[in-house]
Amino acid sequence: MRAVLEHCIGRQESYVAAQSLLLREGETTGELFVLLEGELEVLKGETVVAVVTEPGAVLGEMSVLLGQPHTATVRAATGSTVYRIDDGDGFLREKTEVALLVARVLAQRLNAATTYLADIKRQYAGHGTHLEMVGEVLETLVNLPDSKASPGSDRQPDPRL
Repeated sequence: MRAVLEHCIGRQESYVAAQSLLLREGETTGELFVLLEGELEVLKGETVVAVVTEPGAVLGEMSVLLGQPHTATVRAATGSTVYRIDDGDGFLREKTEVALLVARVLAQRLNAATTYLADIKRQYAGHGTHLEMVGEVLETLVNLPDSKASPGSDRQPDPRL
């Protein structure tokens, strides 16, 4: 994602102190952040699900693309330098090369998730456990209905929203 950095030249760099929040799960800001240097944590609830260290990594893209609240919290694990883009949607419309790079990253993530779920489905087929519902999850990923996604589930809606 280093290629994203060339599209940020001339933008204001911002230093973010360790433990500072850039994005908060459940909030809608329309902002994107591009990591210049440092280490950022991505959290779902209180669980760290990823640590981002690659310069040029884009954060906040799912919220911007879906037009929905942020799906995760992003926190600086160390003092970090980022580009803050207030109008993420406008930036992606203007910088189609960046939008394509973001689309490729999202496609890679979806491929990894579906490959993993397909493996779980194969391993637990016929075991009569709750993991058999993985097939339903895979079907939904492939044939996603045109509706807004929301955190949580029908059984346990996200209490933070």
